Amino acid sequence: MEVGNVSKLSDFFLTGLTDDPQLQPILFVLFLFIYSVTVVGNLGLFTLIVVSPRLHTPMYFFLSNLSFLDFCYSSVTVPKMLMGFFPGYQTISFVGCMVQTSLFVIFCVTEFFLLASMAYDRYVAVCNPLLYHSVMSPKLCLQLVAASYAVGLINMVLLTSTTLHLIFCHSHVITHYFCDILPLLKLSCSDTHVLQLLLFVCGSFNVSVSLTIVLVSYISVFLAIIRIPSAQGKQKAFSTCASHLTAVTLYYGTTVFIYMRPSSEYLGGSGKLVSVFYTVVIPMLNPMIYSLRNKDVKETFCNVLEKIS
Repeated sequence: MEVGNVSKLSDFFLTGLTDDPQLQPILFVLFLFIYSVTVVGNLGLFTLIVVSPRLHTPMYFFLSNLSFLDFCYSSVTVPKMLMGFFPGYQTISFVGCMVQTSLFVIFCVTEFFLLASMAYDRYVAVCNPLLYHSVMSPKLCLQLVAASYAVGLINMVLLTSTTLHLIFCHSHVITHYFCDILPLLKLSCSDTHVLQLLLFVCGSFNVSVSLTIVLVSYISVFLAIIRIPSAQGKQKAFSTCASHLTAVTLYYGTTVFIYMRPSSEYLGGSGKLVSVFYTVVIPMLNPMIYSLRNKDVKETFCNVLEKIS
């Protein structure tokens, strides 16, 4: 067998979060509960926004897309992680690994730019309230969401196509709970400099461009808020941005911690813990962050329950 064919003919073994047989059932129940809350929360919020005319505004259009994206994002990694807690289900085929990696890249990158689009939406709402609905037209909102997915798709094509050229001729044990590019880099016995450079360039572009949009938008929002004369007006303006700022801080903080540092440091215990946070916990938290203190969402939810009952 030629060495170059090894990557096409072999399965990978995912070590998962732990190999402790006493801890595995506890973690399975915990993460099954978290995933169930994630699915119900995100699909529930998405459905609520779609069926409620009151929530057919640009802000909630972006929020519905974020909910759908978080559902997909979590579903790429968590089901396979749950299966990995059972003996005999830790393997994943080469094709399955590449599919998981591709989908993960698309959804991960798309979320960066969707959060940036939401920041721009808040900028227009606070700084140009009289022009909000004319500026944030349905056409522009669709274009921003489509552009976010397009950037994710371009990243996926570039990174996955390069990953496909890696050769795995030694260990096929991935010390992680899902297929990601960085742990695959550590397994490869071929030259990975091109992929590492591409990963750095794509990561730098995604973070710098999207984060610049977020920072410029919120600096402008902050300057507009401090010029509002009344304390009540300031509080109302800030409350429209607080939830999004929380989501941005959590997502950017964890993903940048993982992907913008040397790959040799990636697979430690802290790396797995942070990965759990942004692939499992954040998709569960986002519906709560955006809805628990949101008067419109709570009132609409209550109205829907009354109609059903």
